[in-house]
Amino acid sequence: MKKSIAPFLAVFTAALLVSACSPEEGKGDRAALQEATALTGEPLYRAELSPESRERLEADLAAAMTDLKANPDAAGSYIWAGRRLGYLGRYQDAIGMLSQGIEKFPGDSRLYRHRGHRYISIRKFPEAIADFEQAVELIAGQEDSVEPDGAPNPLGIPTSTRHGNIYYHLALAHYLMGNYEAALPVYRRGLEIATNSDSTISLTHWLYSALRRLGRDEEAAAAVAAVPSGGDVIENHAYRDLVMMYKDEKAPEELLAGSDGGGIQDVALLYGIANYYWVNGRQQEAIVLMEKILETGAWAAFGYIAAEADLARLD
Repeated sequence: MKKSIAPFLAVFTAALLVSACSPEEGKGDRAALQEATALTGEPLYRAELSPESRERLEADLAAAMTDLKANPDAAGSYIWAGRRLGYLGRYQDAIGMLSQGIEKFPGDSRLYRHRGHRYISIRKFPEAIADFEQAVELIAGQEDSVEPDGAPNPLGIPTSTRHGNIYYHLALAHYLMGNYEAALPVYRRGLEIATNSDSTISLTHWLYSALRRLGRDEEAAAAVAAVPSGGDVIENHAYRDLVMMYKDEKAPEELLAGSDGGGIQDVALLYGIANYYWVNGRQQEAIVLMEKILETGAWAAFGYIAAEADLARLD
């Protein structure tokens, strides 16, 4: 993990990492903490956070709930309450909050975008696709805008936009279902409107992965060739390294040597390498890496969900 982004990633790691064997202390019945069911059938439980992370995230949620009470007629109040619930690993509550917002503001694409994200978290991919497709309809003819970060990076520079996130997550939901063909035009649309290296790198990684799964290797090579080598990124260092690997400028073994396997960037890196092994005929090595990802417990990370989906399809 890159030290320069460690404080930023710590917030997300705390919100994503879960325990596979013990409930949160003092929270009562463990069944009440189940947020989802893995595609392989195992229950997935709410995140266990460090005291420091929990205090910070609970304070953020309290502020969002206060704002919601003061401004119940603002769609943004529901969006931020839902986002703050999600950062605490309370995905079902987040979906409920965002659903309340949709009832009041059915024409606000942001509510569908964020609820769709949480549907991905709990493995309800068809519901996620429905939300993102509704969001796509709602943004037609609208000007794009920067999406504010819930946990700003060290530079305080948001790296994504409202439209970009809708396309990114819609394509991801298709990818997770194994619908690679459906994902392609959505990833390409996202690339058309990408405004910075972070967005371009992340979209290119997933586009390459989908194309390779379809056996369209020449198109995959052309996609990564269009990305400058070693481009500056603020957040997506793992995706940048993976794109360089796809261009034969880095070896997978080199990337694995620099990964500790524990953080979100590492999960993203491990999945990218596992997929690279798979499409290059090294399936057993791919399976080993995917199983290693599942051992991290970071079950809401996209790389984890992708590995879980691949393994579930094998079973």
